[in-house]
Amino acid sequence: MLPREGASRRNWVTRLRRDAIIKDLRINDEIRVREVRVVGDGGEQFGIMSVRDALQLAQDRHVDLVEVSPTARPPVCRLMDYGKFKYEQAKRDRESRKKQKVVNVKELKMRPAIEDHDFDVKVKNARRFLEEGDKVKCTMVFRGREIVHAGLAQETLSRLAELVSDVGAVERVPRVEGRAMIMILAPKKGA
Repeated sequence: MLPREGASRRNWVTRLRRDAIIKDLRINDEIRVREVRVVGDGGEQFGIMSVRDALQLAQDRHVDLVEVSPTARPPVCRLMDYGKFKYEQAKRDRESRKKQKVVNVKELKMRPAIEDHDFDVKVKNARRFLEEGDKVKCTMVFRGREIVHAGLAQETLSRLAELVSDVGAVERVPRVEGRAMIMILAPKKGA
């Protein structure tokens, strides 16, 4: 339940944010068990001891006592600089997000009675999008009675797919959805 106002609400929100960033690691006085297995920052084993003794050991070494494995019996706690740990974890998260490739979906809209020059411009744009690594959603929009010419629209879309086949492949074949026919092109892996 969310506290309504004041310092308790600020503390609750701060704790909520911290827990979202670090996956529910309890530190120092937040550890509520009788005994813990203590491991040093370098991996050295200190054995099983009471939480009070483990906190005293952490204070003597000027580090924090962090519960790293709460489900173990007894829970495992590590002596570490918690601020430095959070900083390094945030840095690793930023690096992993930096390496991710976001694939955008660009859309090309056409009509069944598209002129040759307009079609060439759409092909050029589709080729550019595919070369940049984006997917292309080709939408053939029908107005009024144009839907009876679905075969003409299918031919146009397949011609587009054929013209960009060196840089992209058909991910989803042309299919009528409502008053539109949609085809999705994906970039080729080697291109």
